[in-house]
Amino acid sequence: MTDVHDTSPVAGQQLELAISGMTCASCAARIERKLNKLDGVAATVNYATEKARVSVPDGLDPQRLVETVEAAGYGASLPAPEEPEAAAEEADDPTRALRQRLVVSAALSVPVIVMAMVPALQFTYWQWISLALAAPVVLWGALPFHQAAWTNLRHGAATMDTLVSMGTLAAFLWSLYALLFGSAGAPGMTHPFELTIQRMSGDGAIYLEVAAGVTTFILAGRYFEARSKRRAGAALRALLDLGAKDVAVLRGGGEVRIPIAELAVGDRFVVRPGEKIATDGVVEEGVSAVDASMLTGESVPVEVGAGDGVVGATVNAGGRLVVRATRVGSDTQLAQMAKLVEEAQSGKAAVQRLADRISAVFVPVVIVLAVATLAFWLGSGGGAAAAFTAAVAVLIIACPCALGLATPTALLVGTGRGAQLGILIKGPEVLESTRRVDTVVLDKTGTVTTGQMALVGAHVVGDDSDGDVLRLAGALENASEHPIAQAIARGARERLGELPAVEDFTNVEGLGVQGVVDGRAVAVGRSALLAEQGLRLPAELAAAKESAEGEGKTAVVIGWDGRVRGVLVVADTIKPTSAEAIAQLRELGLTPILLTGDNEAVARTVADEVGITDVIAEVLPQDKANVITRLQQDGNTVAMIGDGVNDAAALAQADLGLAMGTGTDVAIEASDLTLVRGDLRTAADAIRLSRRTLRTIKGNLFWAFAYNIAALPLAATGLLNPMIAGAAMAFSSIFVVTNSLRLRTFRSVTTAPAE
Repeated sequence: MTDVHDTSPVAGQQLELAISGMTCASCAARIERKLNKLDGVAATVNYATEKARVSVPDGLDPQRLVETVEAAGYGASLPAPEEPEAAAEEADDPTRALRQRLVVSAALSVPVIVMAMVPALQFTYWQWISLALAAPVVLWGALPFHQAAWTNLRHGAATMDTLVSMGTLAAFLWSLYALLFGSAGAPGMTHPFELTIQRMSGDGAIYLEVAAGVTTFILAGRYFEARSKRRAGAALRALLDLGAKDVAVLRGGGEVRIPIAELAVGDRFVVRPGEKIATDGVVEEGVSAVDASMLTGESVPVEVGAGDGVVGATVNAGGRLVVRATRVGSDTQLAQMAKLVEEAQSGKAAVQRLADRISAVFVPVVIVLAVATLAFWLGSGGGAAAAFTAAVAVLIIACPCALGLATPTALLVGTGRGAQLGILIKGPEVLESTRRVDTVVLDKTGTVTTGQMALVGAHVVGDDSDGDVLRLAGALENASEHPIAQAIARGARERLGELPAVEDFTNVEGLGVQGVVDGRAVAVGRSALLAEQGLRLPAELAAAKESAEGEGKTAVVIGWDGRVRGVLVVADTIKPTSAEAIAQLRELGLTPILLTGDNEAVARTVADEVGITDVIAEVLPQDKANVITRLQQDGNTVAMIGDGVNDAAALAQADLGLAMGTGTDVAIEASDLTLVRGDLRTAADAIRLSRRTLRTIKGNLFWAFAYNIAALPLAATGLLNPMIAGAAMAFSSIFVVTNSLRLRTFRSVTTAPAE
């Protein structure tokens, strides 16, 4: 299907095509080769995201790109106008058709398989009922496989689709022949339960359960794969959802609320406490603290005033601000981050399905063997019936029933066990990455640390006690909305219980707060606030304040009755399990690296406490993905663990992205694995479980093919009894399922055996 939109050619224009019809990574490579043959075109096609990023030269009609892709046997569409969210969601759901095929095929296949495998249920004319049930499964349910096989055949390729289509059609057509022209259609025909090896004409055997069963199993695998691939663009949608939806613009001396899309550069808009800043701009009026943790990942709010720049999607935590817009739409920092995530996802090499890689060799061998078998029997005078029986038997036994179960069952059990342990695995490609990872990059805030400001120390001089200082400071700060004030108030409540009431509370913008507590005029905030009242820090408290700030912590001064009484220290605290988690990651052969936007001193302090030696500090949010790329260029296979919007591009760029479940939706969507509990120790469990699941899948694939290969000589020599074929199929499937179920015994090294 071709979607035509008014897209005039522009010199050096970058286009993104939506590609449909790809069934494996070799399809992506084929489309890429075709596009790159066009003069001046540079294209990269990604199978995982089903998109092609194309650089179009001046004068080339973009419609030619669509025609080129369609000529190669696939579908393509040019960028479409924005659709309403609900309509886009409806149109972009590729899993609905697959789900319908799977449900209908499963409902029809179960009775076919049961009747074929249980002779007691083979009533008179059961074989005709099986034909009626199996026909829609093979002809309609397996239609995507037949279409893909035809496309691959036209381009001289062979994939798992070729194998499935060939095997199911061979089994169905031979069964149809046996029913219509052989003895299989006779009333009272049964599949005798005997495992003898003998030559046979083949016209008394039907293989409908093979055709229907394989189709259903592989449809199940494709459905789960499509469902996980559909989430590829969710990170971008989640990023854009972070922004404000409307904004209060100053026009004609008053405020007018307009949709964010109508905001223009130069417009002045109002941001009240608790509201999101609509777009990137410069503060013109007001003083406040801006909570940028969702975007930058850093827990300490930034104090802003007139002339300071602010970023869209951050939250105004303090006073009223008037901001002049300097960048809107796709130019904002949020939009640039969305672009980074998209580029990282598009650039990530898709891991070819193991089954496709094996099928690329296995399918041609089977076809050659089937043709050779037919030629041998015809040439040796064995008769046409025996020759065709042997050749078709080769094709039927080559159709790997267990192959359809190999990946889905291991994934189902592995992901189910992971969910019990707080680990969400997104798909089979993730598992391949865990095997090769040798370096793990950890974001500091929210990953190694809690990401929440907390009271970590109190320094007091004179006769005052810690309790006195905390009580008065906590009571005063409890009346403020500032994140640092709330951290002090929370710490005071946890240690002392209820706090006294405050009178005459005043918020001195940018400096601190003051008021009356228990009849005392108390001031809490920056040293400049107390200096205005003639209160100077004693040398001992000045040294404590300087020491705390040297470690990247925030020092708050408190004073009353004519002198400074103490210094309270607030900081982001390290999670109690982080050191243990780092040790476990090292045991898995991984080199941990701490990555943060904080200064070197803060980063080194945290790293030393948890046992990390390599630190990369003072990194801007948009540069984190570049750090990952640089490590990959140095030959490392990199895992990234993060939780903030600023980590999303790095998570997508990394070979393996792990998001803390306590973090932002954007980070979770851009990652490969999600650690639900936010416990860093779960990262080690996630990698261990993923590696074990991958080993199980590989073992399943080996045995799925091994049973087929072992039976091929019997089929080629005409000795394949239908019950042996059925038993081999059933046993290989049972083995694969049982092997996958062993994943349920996986245990976390940090969890009690009782779990």
